[in-house]
Amino acid sequence: MIGTTYRNRRQRRRGEAGFTLVELLVVLVILALLGGLVGPQVLRYAFSAKTDTARLQIQNFEAGLDLYRLHVGRYPTGQEGLQALVARPSGVAAWNGPYLKGGKLPDDPWGRPYGYRNPGEHSSDYDIFSLGADGVVGGDGDAQDVGNWQ
Repeated sequence: MIGTTYRNRRQRRRGEAGFTLVELLVVLVILALLGGLVGPQVLRYAFSAKTDTARLQIQNFEAGLDLYRLHVGRYPTGQEGLQALVARPSGVAAWNGPYLKGGKLPDDPWGRPYGYRNPGEHSSDYDIFSLGADGVVGGDGDAQDVGNWQ
């Protein structure tokens, strides 16, 4: 009876030995293939999400600038900049802001302030823009400039 119990325990252990090296390698190869196929797609969506966020924030600035123009009678000068949407510029009596929620200017998705030009180079009134991930004029993909003229 004692020998039978020992033999049953030994047989159970053999059945529960775990994975073989070949099985582990097959799983690792499958995971590497999935990572190679899915990883670039996820990164592409993450980069386009930042560009889309910049476009949405620029549209929000445009709405604020239109309200500013209704109250003041003009768009902020290049010197006043987008800051005029959240703080009254000196010498502007009809300001009725802040014109953006939160009372402060958001940075672009890459952590830099948005650019503002009045008069604009791309539109007759003003330009609002982000220089993208690289922070310099021009670029492709995640480094492309995003502006209200696009």
